[in-house]
Amino acid sequence: MTHTDTDDAGIEGPNDDRGGREVVVPMAVYKRVTVFGTLTAILTVLFGFMALDAALYSGSFLRVNVQWLLGLVGVTAPAASLSIAFAVLGLAFIAFGAGAYVLSTRFRTEGMGKARADAPQEVKDG
Repeated sequence: MTHTDTDDAGIEGPNDDRGGREVVVPMAVYKRVTVFGTLTAILTVLFGFMALDAALYSGSFLRVNVQWLLGLVGVTAPAASLSIAFAVLGLAFIAFGAGAYVLSTRFRTEGMGKARADAPQEVKDG
């Protein structure tokens, strides 16, 4: 069952029983949210995998440059601590990128219809 809800900002969107929510916005807002949400997701996931690579491979570009920068300020980090930090950072960036993409897919414009999976199916007598 689907009904239309109006939130505090006055934006209407269908709210279904599964807890999913779509927000109806003007086309200009939809385009911006789609472009920047997808761009944010791609860049953060890419950086997350670079950080995971730095956690696993001691000769990676990111790890070598971070060690060099730490050396400039006089800090020497143990290899295990650096690996753990890169692994946690990488997983956090990947999770953030996935969340950014999921949130950006919640927007739609007035002219967009429901997906076929949500539309009621016709029963044919025959």
